[in-house]
Amino acid sequence: MTFETLAAPRLALQRAGELVRESWRYFLVSIVALGVDYGLLLALTEIAHLHYLASSAISYTAGGVVHYLLSVTLVFRNRRLSDRWVEFAAFFGLGLLGLAATQAVLKVSVEGLGMSYATAKLGAVGASFALNFVARKALLFSKAPVAL
Repeated sequence: MTFETLAAPRLALQRAGELVRESWRYFLVSIVALGVDYGLLLALTEIAHLHYLASSAISYTAGGVVHYLLSVTLVFRNRRLSDRWVEFAAFFGLGLLGLAATQAVLKVSVEGLGMSYATAKLGAVGASFALNFVARKALLFSKAPVAL
């Protein structure tokens, strides 16, 4: 047996542990960002009287900025990009996938199913969370692939 064969299971366990820790921290950061997003959604729709889809886009964007700042300071240790502005643009760009999913769920839920926008937003959170974590982890916050 070689050293690499013996070390492989240990390395796999370390990587799995790191992924669990990052997932948990990402979840907590997401709750904070969701608080910003959801609170602003309600305020813009109820107080400022904006259409719920416009409110959703604005609030999602604000939550996304909070999410980025907390993610890079509290969640992810590995970063593929050295230029932080490019990293932010990519983070935000990937977040647009989550925004598209959120807007689609809101529109179908409100206009098709007759749900309130506030309730529909809660339903959209799960899809957006999963999509954003997987995309951001894989493309921005993992070690660069090793060339063989």
